[in-house]
Amino acid sequence: MSPMRSLALVLAFTACGLAGARADDAAACRDGIAEIRAALDKAPPEPAAGRLRKALRVAEREAREGEFDECLDAVRDARAGR
Repeated sequence: MSPMRSLALVLAFTACGLAGARADDAAACRDGIAEIRAALDKAPPEPAAGRLRKALRVAEREAREGEFDECLDAVRDARAGR
């Protein structure tokens, strides 16, 4: 196999792997947003509610922009702030 063909195959497999990871991140982002909303529905005390609202706002914005890794960062922030 030629070096160029090997490189092309490596790039193709990498792209497929990234697409799968992106889909996993998108699903985890949606689940995280639902988790934050559920936590807000329980009416937490104000310091926690403010952190949850901010995390929800950031997570939703990043999800709309397709930045699922940043959405997951906001979800992690919400979990840490409970």
